[in-house]
Amino acid sequence: MPRNGEAEEAIIAPLLEVTASTVRDHYHERQHQVLAHKVWIESKKLWHIVGPAIFSRICSFSMFAITQAFAGHLGDLELAAISISTTVVVGFNYGLLLGMASALETLCGQAFGAKKYYMLGVYMQRSWIVLFICCALLLPLYFSASPILKLIGQPSDVAELSGVVSMCMIPIHFCFALQFPMQRFLQSQLKTGVIAWVSLGALVIHVLLNWLFVYRLQVGLLGTAIILNISWWVSAIGHLGYVVFGGCPLTWSGFSIEAFSGLWEFLKLSAASGVMLCLENWYYRILVVMTGNLSYAEIALDALAICMTINAWQIMIPLAFFAATGVRVANELGAGNGRQAKFATLVSVTTSIIIGLFFWLLVMVFSNQLALIFSSSEPVLQQVDKLSLLLAFTILLNSIQPILSGVAVGCGWQSYVAYINLGCYYLIGVPLGYFMGWIFNLGVMGIWAGMIGGSAIQTLILIIITMRCNWEKEAEKASMQLLK
Repeated sequence: MPRNGEAEEAIIAPLLEVTASTVRDHYHERQHQVLAHKVWIESKKLWHIVGPAIFSRICSFSMFAITQAFAGHLGDLELAAISISTTVVVGFNYGLLLGMASALETLCGQAFGAKKYYMLGVYMQRSWIVLFICCALLLPLYFSASPILKLIGQPSDVAELSGVVSMCMIPIHFCFALQFPMQRFLQSQLKTGVIAWVSLGALVIHVLLNWLFVYRLQVGLLGTAIILNISWWVSAIGHLGYVVFGGCPLTWSGFSIEAFSGLWEFLKLSAASGVMLCLENWYYRILVVMTGNLSYAEIALDALAICMTINAWQIMIPLAFFAATGVRVANELGAGNGRQAKFATLVSVTTSIIIGLFFWLLVMVFSNQLALIFSSSEPVLQQVDKLSLLLAFTILLNSIQPILSGVAVGCGWQSYVAYINLGCYYLIGVPLGYFMGWIFNLGVMGIWAGMIGGSAIQTLILIIITMRCNWEKEAEKASMQLLK
């Protein structure tokens, strides 16, 4: 017979094991609850920026898309001309100025996190100075658009009409220099609602003007370009009025002479930001230019322009995550919270991938119906259907890459990422697209597939860099930067 001690042990041991298992289960359950709560809190912070940012970016881009849609129903040549002028000429400057303004996402975001509110207004004024000088230097591009487009192989009739349209786009060129810094300034202090409301107002005005002057009064292609300028300036003036007339009492105290100090350091960060983002922005615009050199270029250009417009429409969502991630990372680093900056990155990337999968499926199923918005030409619709697979995978890839670029902006890594973009996009992607398009005779599908390869490599490198980041060290660097 077992001794009394052994009998007690035989009884107590299973009870202890059950108790320990219950404690472990309770601990793991508690950990899951804590993690779920942290994800919920971070998601609310993220969507406070992402929601209005998605809406405002879709509204802003929709003005370009609506202009293309009205031009597309005027004729294939008109669609090609407005697509080339907005995608190549205006798009070239849009990418550079938007990139340069993103320096404010680093500086204003970290300053707001560190509660140095006065510096946000100073940083925005420095950005205005730098961007308006840049606009003046880029102005000759608009006057010489036609010969440049002919030089790079665009059809003569498309190049001539695109050049005329580009001249009409000069006012919007200077509008970018005023508006982009204000949007980053407001975004960094979480005043995203005003950006959304102003963008909605500008979009409503844009639709009404197009319906009245293009559809009813039939002013033609140049009328669509002029209306686009008016709508963008309505948006810029709306933002300016909010900032100047009391919307930002903590961060705007009027124009300051301090804006003219420290311009060289600001210019270097703006230039690095501009190079980093415009290399991304120009990448798929080069695809449009390369397609213009193919046989049957007009149909190929129209189909590709439709795909790029759909892609650009959808990428407003990842770009909103790009902006939100940059703000969240910069705010947390400025406040000295490296671990929270890392957590914000994980939540943002995961959420964006889920949304990207949804749009990937949507494009795969409804590619023909989406193309009907822009054209009723049967050859164009057939070509769009062939390109839909590449469009879907471009959208999926774009659900990751911009968010990682947002991390780079929040941390101030723009100069490093600029080199990565240069190598992956222009030393790998463009040559690969050329070989697949012309050497292997795959046409526009080959060009696009090759360029997707460059994007995939760039995304992989950014994933590795982000995973190896020392977040506490980045928080220390942000604190040191703000002390300068």
